[in-house]
Amino acid sequence: MGKQVVVLDYGSGNLRSAERALARVGADVTVTDDLTAAAEAAGLVVPGVGAYAACMAGIEALGAGPVIAERVAAGRPVLGICVGMQVLFEHGDEHGVVTKGLGLLPGGVTRLPAERLPHMGWNTVRPPAGSVLFAGLPADARFYFVHSYGVTDTAGLAAAGAAVTTAEHGAGFVAAVERGPLSATQFHPEKSADTGAALLRNWLAKL
Repeated sequence: MGKQVVVLDYGSGNLRSAERALARVGADVTVTDDLTAAAEAAGLVVPGVGAYAACMAGIEALGAGPVIAERVAAGRPVLGICVGMQVLFEHGDEHGVVTKGLGLLPGGVTRLPAERLPHMGWNTVRPPAGSVLFAGLPADARFYFVHSYGVTDTAGLAAAGAAVTTAEHGAGFVAAVERGPLSATQFHPEKSADTGAALLRNWLAKL
């Protein structure tokens, strides 16, 4: 039996592709809005697509914020994906509307300073030495991105002891973060073929 992973269902899309990708690399996956299951699983995945404000509204309606925060405080692994990564930060600014995030990572999410948005397609990333998520992956590994917003300030993350992976689209932005039990990717590992599967396998191995 694989390690037990819950994909949190708070009304955001993209749940089934995450479920399938995790099952493919050996996890015992449940997609649920049950907060007890989310608290007790070996690993919790927080997905997210669409607008920051809508994702935060879904998390708040479910009352999931404290469960995610308590897991991190207790050293229990959490993986945020795409907007599920963005809501881990202090706030998101979309169309001039600032929405409070979960505040588990320092900094905010803003529109990328690029001529062409959304940033959509395959891109290489630059992980730091010692990264767990990217261990064993080649330097030219490509991951699948779909987003117009991101975190561009890496200094605060580095000061908070986070290992930051960056990518470029118009400017540098945060492609992934690792800090203690908290891992997050701006790209979609579940849509990133073999490289995404390798990353998910690396995450599972540390549960």
